[in-house]
Amino acid sequence: MFTYEHIQKFNATEIAVYKYIVSNAEKVPFMTIRELSEALHISTSTVLRFCEKIGCNGYNEFKEQMKVYLKTADLKPPMEDLEELQCYFTCVNTSVFEEKIAQAVGIIKECEMVVFIGLGSSGSLAKFAARLFSNLGKFSIALEDMYYPKCINIPLNAVVFALSESGEREELIELISAFQQKNNRIVSITNEADCTLAKMSDWNISYDLNHVYVNGGYNATTQVPVLFILEAISRRI
Repeated sequence: MFTYEHIQKFNATEIAVYKYIVSNAEKVPFMTIRELSEALHISTSTVLRFCEKIGCNGYNEFKEQMKVYLKTADLKPPMEDLEELQCYFTCVNTSVFEEKIAQAVGIIKECEMVVFIGLGSSGSLAKFAARLFSNLGKFSIALEDMYYPKCINIPLNAVVFALSESGEREELIELISAFQQKNNRIVSITNEADCTLAKMSDWNISYDLNHVYVNGGYNATTQVPVLFILEAISRRI
């Protein structure tokens, strides 16, 4: 029901509406517009604009489409985490997503080396990506040390590929800024399109999934979309 084109055009408020609807799909079709707006702490006019943005002529039509969608969905609902991923993969199965990936492929094809940068679990993904790209013929290295000497020059024909769920780690932003000041192109994968890293990048793609924190604040947000995007890019180079 929600396409990749829809989600990419959502602003921050609309993303919150989308996430609430996906998480409460069974009950939303039976909620009044006022009940939905109160649950989200937004105005009814914001809900109406959201409905129009996904091609519905008003809230009633939106609810009818939701009911039809639920009837055609699998009778046995998947686990919550699988449902979120299922929704993600449905949304990216479009020509718009393919065009977005093609943009990154074009940038990387022009370079001779890719420097993958990440911190924590993103650092592990950076190492995986460097090996994957190298296996497929594009020389790549991984950098997990955010205190890497900023005076070091990497080749001008290299691309810096940053991975970060939050896109807000200060050490990462400072390192990316240093590389950017030396005229290196920056591409990135983040969870949110409006984070600092995404705004700094020459190319960015976000996956916009729910943040998950466990054991006192450790980030356990799924990284499956990151692996998918990295493989999608690498196999097209």
